Amino acid sequence: MYDIAIIGSGPAGVSAALNAKILQKSFIWFSSRAVSEKVSRAELIKNYPGLPEITGGELAWTLKNHAESMGISVTEEVITGVYETGGKFTLMAGNNTYDAKTVILCVGVQTSKPVSGEEEFLGRGVSYCATCDGFLYKGKTIAVMCTDKRFEHEIEYLCNLANKVYVLPFYKDYNIKSPNAEVLLKQPVEFKGDLKLNKVLFKDGRLDVDGVFILRGSVSPSTLVHGLETDGGHIVVKRDCSTNIPGIFAAGDCTGRPYQYVKAVGEGNVAAHSAVEYLGK
Repeated sequence: MYDIAIIGSGPAGVSAALNAKILQKSFIWFSSRAVSEKVSRAELIKNYPGLPEITGGELAWTLKNHAESMGISVTEEVITGVYETGGKFTLMAGNNTYDAKTVILCVGVQTSKPVSGEEEFLGRGVSYCATCDGFLYKGKTIAVMCTDKRFEHEIEYLCNLANKVYVLPFYKDYNIKSPNAEVLLKQPVEFKGDLKLNKVLFKDGRLDVDGVFILRGSVSPSTLVHGLETDGGHIVVKRDCSTNIPGIFAAGDCTGRPYQYVKAVGEGNVAAHSAVEYLGK
């Protein structure tokens, strides 16, 4: 069991990981090897103290290099659920589970809203994990929403199980090769069903399906952690970055505006120190 589990690859996640390392706590950091794309794509950053006129790409490299220089590694898995179990937290990542005494959420903000009905049918036809739930749809018809090319191997996995797969890619240069896959360049507006989801609605039609898989780089905080207090899509935190759930902390853009790298780094620092203080109690 780890002392701290950190979820998120942006500046807040880097800061939390650095401080967990300095404070000599055991931790696992769920991230991508590259620091957040939002940082990397910034043209010019002028308000980061000590680093004037730095590009987003340069800042991302600096943060990544700092973590690596301290021997910090990342676990490249997407966390789809965090559950409190007997005084600890269990994190779900595909077929793998991880246990930690505290959790720091640095999950950023989603630029797109959930599809209407998405949260309602979660676990009843909507899934975020191909390897967890794919076997339930063997020989059936499913739709797969995918926001990133790096998840295409999961689409192929689902194609090997399902009879028919409608693929809804939200990125360019998609490459879906399975003969039972059909690519649709459409935006779902609603999921419908009775006890279970059975329809995907578009502005100009619908699909009759047995289930929907949504492959995103992150899951909304309220879906990720049941009972987590949010306000307008942001996690509600106190000044010590604690949430309404004891042992869970949050930092960065997911806690609300301003969406600034400096603010994210500062909150990552605070969250790590608060988690260590919590552990001490």
